[in-house]
Amino acid sequence: MELNIPFYINCSFIIITFLTIYLLYKAANKAKIIFWITLPWLLVQGLLAYSGFYENTTTVPPRLILMAVPAFIFIIFLFSSKKGKQFIDQLSEKQLTILHTIRIPVEIILWSLFIVKAIPELMTFEGLNFDILAGLTAPIIYYFGYLKNTLSKSVLIFWNIACILLLLNIVVVAILAIPSNFQMLAFNQPNLAILQFPMVWLPCCVVPIVFFAHFATLRHLLRK
Repeated sequence: MELNIPFYINCSFIIITFLTIYLLYKAANKAKIIFWITLPWLLVQGLLAYSGFYENTTTVPPRLILMAVPAFIFIIFLFSSKKGKQFIDQLSEKQLTILHTIRIPVEIILWSLFIVKAIPELMTFEGLNFDILAGLTAPIIYYFGYLKNTLSKSVLIFWNIACILLLLNIVVVAILAIPSNFQMLAFNQPNLAILQFPMVWLPCCVVPIVFFAHFATLRHLLRK
């Protein structure tokens, strides 16, 4: 399937992806293991998408599972293993919080993809996607919660849970808009962009990192 996605959109998203990884790298006190894990994963997913592997959405089981499920299995492993917990506990809450500002340019990219008819309007802030609120409020939470220390632990927990729900909402919308056996939304203009390179990096890398940042922060807050 041919999509007329301008080069500047693809290039911008590639930069956003690597910026997301860099922000996680900073949150991990510049642990190089972040690059050793994420970069090979990006390469594998990029090659699969570039080859057209994900464009066949009628297989059983669906190939789309390989986009994000391995990343979330790895996240579960981190939260359930001793070394994984040790790694999570040394992450910086401040940096994990500021990482969520990446959701602002991501939402701009999604809106740009809608304009070029690569995704449905439902996946943008003009539709059912309110995730940009998480990106817009992240600097406020960072400033008052971690620099000024004027926000209570309860407020920080509530914000993280609310942002998880915002992200979960758009993830569900995006899945149901993919042209597949389980499509339920956006039949006139389906979600085609994430089936191709480099937008495949959104579900396979950027979204899992954002989820991970929230859950890691919640672990910190609940252990205090």
